Amino acid sequence: MDWNLFKVFLAIARSGSLSAAAKALKVNHSTVFRRLNTLEQAIGGRLFERINHHYTLTQMGRETLELAQSIEDSFATIERHIVGKDFQPQGVVKITAPYNIAYRYLPGYILDFNQHFPDIHIEVLVSNDAINMNDRQADIAVRATSSPPEHLVGRHVRTIGWSVVGSKAYQEKYGYPKSKETLKAHQCIGASGHMSGLAAFLWLEKHFPHTIVARSNELVTMSYLAESGLGLAVLPDDQLRPGIEKLFEIEAAGKSDLWLLTHPDLRHVERIKLVMHHLASAFTKESAF
Repeated sequence: MDWNLFKVFLAIARSGSLSAAAKALKVNHSTVFRRLNTLEQAIGGRLFERINHHYTLTQMGRETLELAQSIEDSFATIERHIVGKDFQPQGVVKITAPYNIAYRYLPGYILDFNQHFPDIHIEVLVSNDAINMNDRQADIAVRATSSPPEHLVGRHVRTIGWSVVGSKAYQEKYGYPKSKETLKAHQCIGASGHMSGLAAFLWLEKHFPHTIVARSNELVTMSYLAESGLGLAVLPDDQLRPGIEKLFEIEAAGKSDLWLLTHPDLRHVERIKLVMHHLASAFTKESAF
């Protein structure tokens, strides 16, 4: 059977629709529809129930899914093994990084790297979410975490503190607090969604819930809310920039460890080693935070 048919099947199973699968595979809707029909004809049964344009796996589809995922993992292993034998300083390296790191720090680092290694081309995938490194959605992950996944390898490049930050616009309206104890008389930016569970925002909710005037589930957005003068924010020091300034550290927020991570099969690939080394040096020397 044609493996490309199973790629379509997996994309539909994961997204639940033809249109989403087509977008993920970067093909048109009719191609996905045609390949699904071809696969079902080859298998001799229906893989999905079609209900209001939503595709739900049948019993045969669930059995096929388990087998197809196993095949996909095998192909990914083969690809990583082959790529792992590449010792040439050329090719594409895909880096995934959270928003602020991708916006403020990586462009300068990549510019400098490109001047030394013009045959290595870097793609930046901006995301705070976990990326599947097994199938090489990314080659290198820049992540702030205290416990990097055990199936990845890499290095700790720096520790980032958390602080209360404010802007001149806020200071002109309300003045700045002298210490964390005096935050009770001020306005603050809080967290929502998955950010609510971080130590900094648990501390803010516990001690100063009445001060919160706005919330966000993303740190860069919080920093711009603070810059507007709406309120003070508790942020990691890598968010500092000319529009906001650090007032004092929050020990209760702990520290964030910044890691560079890759898959074990890729750690000896020359182009990935070069990018990892360059990024590690750049983050270690970075004076902005």
